[in-house]
Amino acid sequence: MKFRSALMFAVLLAATGSAFAETPVERGKYLVNTIMTCQNCHTPKGERGAPIFERDLSSGLSWDEPPFKVTASNITQDKETGIGSWTDEQIKTALRKGQRPNGVHLAAIMPSDFYEILTPGDLDAIVAYLRTVKPVKQETPTPEYRIALPRHIPSGAEKPFNESDMADKVKKGFYLATIGHCFECHTPMGPKGRDFENSYGKGGFEFPGPWGVSVSRNITSHKEKGIGAWTDDEIKRAITKGVRKDGSPLKPPMGFGFYANMTEADLDAVVAYLRTVPAKE
Repeated sequence: MKFRSALMFAVLLAATGSAFAETPVERGKYLVNTIMTCQNCHTPKGERGAPIFERDLSSGLSWDEPPFKVTASNITQDKETGIGSWTDEQIKTALRKGQRPNGVHLAAIMPSDFYEILTPGDLDAIVAYLRTVKPVKQETPTPEYRIALPRHIPSGAEKPFNESDMADKVKKGFYLATIGHCFECHTPMGPKGRDFENSYGKGGFEFPGPWGVSVSRNITSHKEKGIGAWTDDEIKRAITKGVRKDGSPLKPPMGFGFYANMTEADLDAVVAYLRTVPAKE
């Protein structure tokens, strides 16, 4: 009798779990709208940098750096100005390889170097969600590519992760921080791109916008220059609420409004990984 009750409970638990399992679209929506902060670049900004969600993912920020002058692309399902006519494989190639269907490479500000690590399931989920984004007709300026940059993939992120990798808390944090391209913003840009070997996470990259000019901070484990002396809760507060250790507010384009919707388990994993980032001054 006890065995039968236990068996029935296990079946009920499995059924309940499957009923609430994420669909690919739900998983893709979670990734795009939280840790990956795609809207932060690809959605137009209004007053004080607030996203204009009525034109969600229809283009946004612009950059004028030594290697390029570009504006974030329209990634809605509009067939003429967006990606509505792209195949699933073409979208995946743009994400992971930084290459358009016509063979032209995207500017290095597009974090494709951080997306090689995407699990096959997450890559499929992102495409599934993008297919649901309403089309918005919005042309973007023709990009200017001044210097051909080599790829700069963070060490350990050269190939897709698998589910066993995700079972390790620190590895999961590395995965999330990588697809969240945290170290794209928090590593300075030089004439040859970002120097991950020597400057990984040390900050100093400037972001002009409606908020003025923001400068990314050092997020290495350095006790004085970085966040090594911050508590876990202080790091989470900065990530999700945009508040520094001293209580002062952070400015956009730090995506705290998106990170606020991350799960507690994902936040814990990111903090666990950040604790391992070598200190840089």
